[in-house]
Amino acid sequence: MRRLGLIAGNGRFPLLFVQAAQAEGVEIVAVAHEGETLPHLATLLPHVTWVRVGELGKIIDTFQRAGVTHAVMVGGIYKAGALTHVQPDARGMALISRLPSLKDDVILREVARELEGEGITVVESTLFLSSLLPPEGVLTSRHPESHQWADIRLGFAVAQDIGRWDIGQSVVVKRGTVLAVEGVEGTNAAIRRGGQLGGPGTVVVKVSKPQQDLRFDVPAVGPDTIQAMREVGAAVLAVEAGKTVLIDKPEMLREAERYQVSVVATTALACVQGQP
Repeated sequence: MRRLGLIAGNGRFPLLFVQAAQAEGVEIVAVAHEGETLPHLATLLPHVTWVRVGELGKIIDTFQRAGVTHAVMVGGIYKAGALTHVQPDARGMALISRLPSLKDDVILREVARELEGEGITVVESTLFLSSLLPPEGVLTSRHPESHQWADIRLGFAVAQDIGRWDIGQSVVVKRGTVLAVEGVEGTNAAIRRGGQLGGPGTVVVKVSKPQQDLRFDVPAVGPDTIQAMREVGAAVLAVEAGKTVLIDKPEMLREAERYQVSVVATTALACVQGQP
């Protein structure tokens, strides 16, 4: 696979993906979303095709003209804005009209199906970035206290439940009380909302949905997550081991150490078994 199509969403994840792919000698044919994708992407590539949210036909045409046979979706689309600012072309409108719902999983799987129907195989967004998927364990020098481990286990179970309904991937907990669940506003807004309700010491849990298709919409956290936690005095960030991308991992963990935030990677099995 020496040429790869990239459908870029928001955040730094697409930038990291491009850099990792180029280090492997892979040519990237990028399609980026106006108002979503960071403009810096254009400095990493000789050419980027910009589309509006919903212009599926333009994406497919771009890849076909470039001879792309494999593509990846990296980075999200801010759903609250997309629902009011979507501007589909004819191909996109046809897709939207047959969707049973506007849930993320439903939309992304249908987009992948459309691409694959045109001979473009969608591959996992963590390709070339396995080093950013944390192994199980405590990733910082500061470890959670016993009551915080209990909150991690509760948050993990609740996050999986809301994930089954494709509501969100994050939960904010304190002393056995669920303070906030992530909706369309995103993780950082949920952290701030839960932290304002619970005060310092809250626990943030972010996991993959049970039905997660790891080709896209993989959970991701980064320095901005730690910054949101710092603003409200949140104490612990727990993510799902092997299924959550740590954006700018060294910087993120340095910020966590600086603000005395415990960062933990755990699994469903460990939570069920009551570990540690």
